[in-house]
Amino acid sequence: MTDPTQTLPQTAFDTAERTMWSGRAHAYAASFGRLCAHPVERLLDAAEIETGTYVLDVGTGTGTAALAALARGARVSAVDADAGMAAVARAAGVDARVAALPRLLFPDDEFDAVVGNFVINHVGRPRAALTELRRVLKPGGRIALTLWGARRGAGQELFGRAFAAAGAVIPADLPRLDPAEDFARTADGFAELLREAGFTDVGAVELEWEHRTTLDEWWGGAAAGVATAGLVVTSQAAGTVVEIRREYERLAGEFAAGGHELALPHIAVLACGRAG
Repeated sequence: MTDPTQTLPQTAFDTAERTMWSGRAHAYAASFGRLCAHPVERLLDAAEIETGTYVLDVGTGTGTAALAALARGARVSAVDADAGMAAVARAAGVDARVAALPRLLFPDDEFDAVVGNFVINHVGRPRAALTELRRVLKPGGRIALTLWGARRGAGQELFGRAFAAAGAVIPADLPRLDPAEDFARTADGFAELLREAGFTDVGAVELEWEHRTTLDEWWGGAAAGVATAGLVVTSQAAGTVVEIRREYERLAGEFAAGGHELALPHIAVLACGRAG
């Protein structure tokens, strides 16, 4: 069966996302990728991943969730919209290919489970994406997704506070989702989004943790242009970047955890459900 979502053109949001991540796989893995790895075991538990489960890891990035599923004895296929990310995942031993939601070239009812670790916030049509993920799931198959929500930990505000203190100009071309496509970035809102897409047995919870990193490691991701913080840093004049770094170092003192280490509080949302 051909799903109608497969004929949808790429949105401006999707185009901006592709540009933002292109060429940054290794910088991501060395910085923000370590943060995003934290919920992976909870994600796999929610999707009931075990020996023999055939799972799709959508938006695999550098392959963290796929590798964790493989370690559980699962059969894993993985996709990512960025060729560089998929290449890094393949080099680590993941069966990864390039594909972007809401168009996946898999048959109907292919997988026992689908996981997506911080991918739904990077697609321009989240409802169409969920429809596609339900299509490739077997009836009764599990889905589990994580999302950066509306409620943010203090560590998530660090760069934004440094930008404001340094007088950074936020670029006008940051990826911005069409308001008609948006949804409440809460546990309840994320759960409702899955229900709208036809999933049952839906649940969602907030996850809170302290991400342990160093001053230079955390700065390194932004300085390399990774994610929205990286787009802001790399769009500034050289003098402003120096000011951002100075303010970042000052504010980061609030999160000092001994030596050069930082403990940055973060909050995310985990939602799961079952294909009808």
